[in-house]
Amino acid sequence: MNLESEIEFFNDLSAVEQARLLALFLHELSIEARITYGKAAEQVLDGARLRFVNEMTGRIARYVEQVLSDEPGRPGVDVLLRMMLGPRADKAAERLVTSAYRRTLQGFDQGEATVTLTP
Repeated sequence: MNLESEIEFFNDLSAVEQARLLALFLHELSIEARITYGKAAEQVLDGARLRFVNEMTGRIARYVEQVLSDEPGRPGVDVLLRMMLGPRADKAAERLVTSAYRRTLQGFDQGEATVTLTP
């Protein structure tokens, strides 16, 4: 993945398209985070990765709100995408993000969200 081309792609999107792409990404990232759970509801197998996903989710959700309200003080697109997609020392966390982002782009290109329904 070329970070500069992803920044350029995202920059070319309208505010609504940016928000939509980020919402899809948050959905896909939450699916990736399921690997951190144990079988029992109170069991967490990988607290560090779960915390990482929670922190990432909070930052991106705030950015979506800033985009939709056209907040002038929001971080730049390059800052957001480098935070999301930049290389990480924690390669497992990097794989979570990369996998979620690839599926996001597939769903975004198709003009529909990837929906996962569980009974």
